[in-house]
Amino acid sequence: MPIKEKLNNLSQQPGVYQMFDNNEQVIYIGKAKNLKKRVSSYFDKQHLDGKTRALVANIKNFEVIVTETETQALLLENELIKQYKPRYNILLKDAKSYPYIYITNDKHPRVSFYRGQKNKEYQFFGPYPSAHVVRDSLSLLKKIFKVRQCTNSVYRSRSRPCLEYQIGLCTAPCVGKISDENYEQDVAMMSLFLSGKGKETLDKVSDKMQQASIDLDFELAAHYRDQLIGLRTIQEQHTSQSMGDMDVVSIVEKDGVHAVEVMFVRSGKQIGQECIFPKHAKGKLSKEVLSAFLPLYYLGKDTPKQLLLSEKLIDKMLIASALNTKIIDTPQKDKRHFLKIATLTAEENLKQHLISR
Repeated sequence: MPIKEKLNNLSQQPGVYQMFDNNEQVIYIGKAKNLKKRVSSYFDKQHLDGKTRALVANIKNFEVIVTETETQALLLENELIKQYKPRYNILLKDAKSYPYIYITNDKHPRVSFYRGQKNKEYQFFGPYPSAHVVRDSLSLLKKIFKVRQCTNSVYRSRSRPCLEYQIGLCTAPCVGKISDENYEQDVAMMSLFLSGKGKETLDKVSDKMQQASIDLDFELAAHYRDQLIGLRTIQEQHTSQSMGDMDVVSIVEKDGVHAVEVMFVRSGKQIGQECIFPKHAKGKLSKEVLSAFLPLYYLGKDTPKQLLLSEKLIDKMLIASALNTKIIDTPQKDKRHFLKIATLTAEENLKQHLISR
């Protein structure tokens, strides 16, 4: 059927459209609130920019998938883009899933690095921006809480304490060097700390240290004292207002190249960042690139409660609904400095990226 005839018979429902070239390859995928209006707009040559004209010149056919809602269209568009990777869509480089720290539900739980599909039986904390950050955090946790990080096979095979116990990095629950009750309390304190409740963790550890002193259990009191010192050191290094969890997303552009800086803020503390250079974004407005980027980046992941953006999106409410998050594009004074830092970092990363090309 000729394209013009297909356009005349298109549904006005929400949905997804796929554009095909001479080789029947998908070259572009988009979503629409009104399929007929949106798809027809591609063939109105008077109002097309240069890149869209190049796309249309290669379109030999199109297909549509009707959905009940615009949100469903957004979700389907995202899945199809990831599947087909069309050359005219803004794409992200394939990336591994983000790493987490997790605590098992064993008799003597272990804390470790994790990447992949999450097991609902375990406690997960994160995501973290890189494996390096997770390993640094695990090293710190080992010094403060001394919770085991060995595999279960190593744990079960022990008949005497390992080197970690000898150098003060584990309490050796495998051979009974710590009571089950005290080990459980250490795990609970570590979980509280990883949840971002630093002050509450400090208060609880301080109370336990005082109680151990009252009970004349000086070895246990010294154990909690060391935890307290470590926690206070961390708190001094990370003073920040309590703003909860959010990602700060800033986009900058130069010479047709866009850089998207995603800064991770957890419990009001900046824990890391990542810079992405979306492909096929040349000639696009920054807000268009960001609108395409957010679903590709966040769908299928744990999205924080808030996204702080440097651009005002046309489809802000739709994306917020699909990601189940709150989008902030006019930050209050207490959050502006995060956006400023993210923007400055994006500019620097883009500069280095352009130099290295």
